[in-house]
Order: sequence, then structure tokens, then C-alpha cells
Amino acid sequence: MFRQLGWLAAGVMAALTAQAEVRVQVVDGQGQPLADAVVSIQAPGTPASTAVMDQVGKQFVPRVLAVSTGTAVAFPNRDDIRHHVYSFSEPKRFELRLYHGTPSQPVQFDSPGLVVLGCNIHDWMVGYIYVSADPWLAVTDAQGIARFALLAGDYPLTLWHPDWPQPQPWQGRAALSANTPALPLAVRISAAAPAAAPSNPFAEAFQRTLQQHAD
Repeated sequence: MFRQLGWLAAGVMAALTAQAEVRVQVVDGQGQPLADAVVSIQAPGTPASTAVMDQVGKQFVPRVLAVSTGTAVAFPNRDDIRHHVYSFSEPKRFELRLYHGTPSQPVQFDSPGLVVLGCNIHDWMVGYIYVSADPWLAVTDAQGIARFALLAGDYPLTLWHPDWPQPQPWQGRAALSANTPALPLAVRISAAAPAAAPSNPFAEAFQRTLQQHAD
């Protein structure tokens, strides 16, 4: 199965400590840590009901946010300029018109799937919200590590990364127990270009207007 995927190699390792901390590490084909990978585990648990996607330095922070279905996400703007956040992704279409500070109402994400964010003022701003029905989700840090607090068990595990060009994430299983300190899983993710920025009808309309005046 892994050979059929074809691409640049990544490895996942899960470890269970006495404190029931599960660490999942994702590395690329050169063995380097891979940040911004979403790891979700289908195990009993109560997911968080709120999350934050910030805007700092004309960037979405974090670049990748992983939430469970039903989560209400706040979109504070900490820049001294206004942003206009939107998404045309099927799981959640919404628009937060020009604003600074924090909108009074968060945006609720009720459908699983990938939501790509953009700003119609700053085209380079691209963010991702990965929505899953799984209650346990984490995004890998600069060391390629995602951390969970789980009981021992055999659980379905899902992995996704912005550089993954396939429509579906990689899926496998993780057998976590105190007697199995490390569980290697082999997956492959693409070395191709990251997922494209969302289409920006605002910018497109602006360019059409400029062209009409030029003509």
C-alpha cells in the first residue's frame, strides 16, 4: 500500500508513557521533522468546543488549525490594519467583512473536511482549518511532534498535511500500550506544491475592473 502512494517518505512514531501521553512524530523523506501535519485519533474522548485562528503580521496563526466538528472558532485580528476573512470551501463557506479586533460571534464548523482560508485584501494570506469527527486532534510542532493524552488501545489514526495533494488523508491504525513504547508507521506524503490558495472573487473582480478601465 505504501509503495503505491509513491511519494516522499514520512514516518510516524507513537509512544505511550506511564502518564498516558501519546507522542506522534512525523518526519519527511530526509528524516527531518515535518511541522503543520494534522494527526487525528479515533478514541473515546470529549473534544474542545472552542478554538482560535489568529491574524498576526498579515498571516493566519496558526497556519494549520485542527478542530472537531461543532467547534466554534474565533478569528481575532491583532494587526493594526483590517482584514477580510473568507472561505469558499464546501465544508464551511463564510465571510468576515473588513474588521480589526475580534468579531462578536465565532464561526462554527459543523461539517468535516478541509476549509481553506483567505483574505481578500492580502492574497498571500492562506490558512487551513482541518475539521474532523474524531475527538482527538493535534498539529505537529517544529519538531514534527503531536501530543495526546490517551488510554492504551488500538485506534484508527489519520494523517494530513497541506502538501498532500490527494483529496483524502492517509489512514491507518495505532496500537498503543505500555508494553509497546514505539510503534512505527510508514506513510508517504507529496513533495509537490502546497494546496492552492482559495480563489479570490474579490481580487478577480478588481482585476476585471482595472482591465475595463485600461481598455
